Amino acid sequence: MAVAVNLAVHGIGRPARALDPGEDERWVTEEQFEQLLDAVAGRPDVHLSFDDGNSSDVEIALPRLVERGLRAEFFPLAGKLGERGYVDSDGVRELVRAGMTIGSHGWEHHDWRRLDDRRAQRELEKAPRVLGELSGTPVRRFSLPYGAYDRRVLGRLRAAGAIRVYTSDGFPARADSWLQSRTEVRHDLDQRWLDDVLAGAGTVYRRAGRWAARWVRRVAR
Repeated sequence: MAVAVNLAVHGIGRPARALDPGEDERWVTEEQFEQLLDAVAGRPDVHLSFDDGNSSDVEIALPRLVERGLRAEFFPLAGKLGERGYVDSDGVRELVRAGMTIGSHGWEHHDWRRLDDRRAQRELEKAPRVLGELSGTPVRRFSLPYGAYDRRVLGRLRAAGAIRVYTSDGFPARADSWLQSRTEVRHDLDQRWLDDVLAGAGTVYRRAGRWAARWVRRVAR
């Protein structure tokens, strides 16, 4: 069984916008980001993804990815395009021209477990449609805001035609699985953390807590 290590990056460097409470824990320095890229280069079992559509995706991440011949998947918030600190439409097109893949993180970073039907349509149908028009290809891959989901969310995603869905459950995933677990890259990234995650070490002693967290995300209302 092929196993993939999915890493989720958020912001890099100095934020160009006000951050939500706790969001700074998912930002890394440029030096940490380069350390990460150097560690994953030449690792086909590692998949990089970027959530939210921060401007650092294009300004910092993209040139460093291209320099190393790496590919990644980007999940912008469609409703934030062009706002201060976020990528704009040209930025999305630039990512595509560089060989990157575009997925959807929704419209405004809501918890999808708490959506009524009208908001669900905007988050799960309008957002990927807008991003698909910009990228020139249908967007059918999704990253869950907050990593939160339950059976209703997964059912809505299947109805919306999702071909792959990324969580934040924090351990390696089966490479061919529809639901893909990811590990978030955080502000305290260091070499020991990289060695642990990329080696798959520590999965056993983290698994109980991660499975508990995933269960909470599935069933909480």
